[in-house]
Amino acid sequence: MLELKNITKVVGADTHIHPTDLTLERGSLNVLLGPTLSGKTSLMRLMAGLDKPTTGTIVFDGKDVTGLRVQDRGVAMVYQQFINYPAMTVYENIASPMRIAGRDKATIDREVRKAADLMRLTPFLDRMPLNLSGGQQQRTALARAIVKNASLVLLDEPLANLDYKLREELREELPKLFAASGSIFVYATTEAQEALLLGGNTATMSEGRISQFGQTINVYRRPHDLVTAKTFADPPLNTIDLTKAGAAFQRNGAPVLPVPQHLAALPDGPCTLAFHPHHLSVRRPHETAAVLPARIIISEIAGSESFIHVAFGDHRWVMLVHGIHDIDADTDVGLFVDTRHLMAFGADGRAISGDSRKAA
Repeated sequence: MLELKNITKVVGADTHIHPTDLTLERGSLNVLLGPTLSGKTSLMRLMAGLDKPTTGTIVFDGKDVTGLRVQDRGVAMVYQQFINYPAMTVYENIASPMRIAGRDKATIDREVRKAADLMRLTPFLDRMPLNLSGGQQQRTALARAIVKNASLVLLDEPLANLDYKLREELREELPKLFAASGSIFVYATTEAQEALLLGGNTATMSEGRISQFGQTINVYRRPHDLVTAKTFADPPLNTIDLTKAGAAFQRNGAPVLPVPQHLAALPDGPCTLAFHPHHLSVRRPHETAAVLPARIIISEIAGSESFIHVAFGDHRWVMLVHGIHDIDADTDVGLFVDTRHLMAFGADGRAISGDSRKAA
């Protein structure tokens, strides 16, 4: 078990990590999700022992390791910017942590070839890293982390340089691999979709703070605050400030959206409503869906999906729909909002939706 107890990291006048408590269990997959500069890498460096917290304590399996050197912690870390030994072959790069640990030759050979097969590196074992593509070099670094059999494995956006097919395969295989080893697996990403694909637990991060931590699907479906909801949304979350008045959400005294059943107990007054882009459409998805007059700004086709940017009054929203939809700009449309999935937040940004089980 890894425990971060009220740790902070301050560099000069800048606070990189605000007071943070976090407990990670052995055999668990834990995703750090947040935008660039949200503190993900800073937090991982504290976990690894590469940096020392300004205040607080780090405990691993009941032992205070706050001042322990990284080489004494049994940690494996892989960055998006791959790091390999340039004077060693791919085989020797992968084997290096086992040689340092004094493993026998047969075990080293077996584990190297097993990891190389998983990473599609078998044909390149005799090559030098500088003769590999960027993706192959990254896979070499990942393979080295696999064979190290570390207690704590930290992966900082490790799949960003890989091709789509291999990235999808590894997203499925890596959690199984590290969970089976009993390691604590921490994976940093900026992509909400990647967190959902990986599963496990997710800590959403923003400006050096963890806004929420729990089972990934629960954090996504039941965010405690608007910061978490926005962090866990790609494309960006759609929001609108309205006032609940009885059975309707109003704007300037005029009804805009009906109050769905799961928000019926919400007290009257101002709030921010939020919904994901896939809960907005130009076709009625459900008989209770509310229709709003809007105007198309631009359509973006991305393979089998389309991102349609729309304007509702002074609000700019994104709609995610399956299929190819090339709608001309400045076209007037009726937007359907699936109110079953609305989330509500108060002026302080905290969720006030009560039962938000439908907000998925």
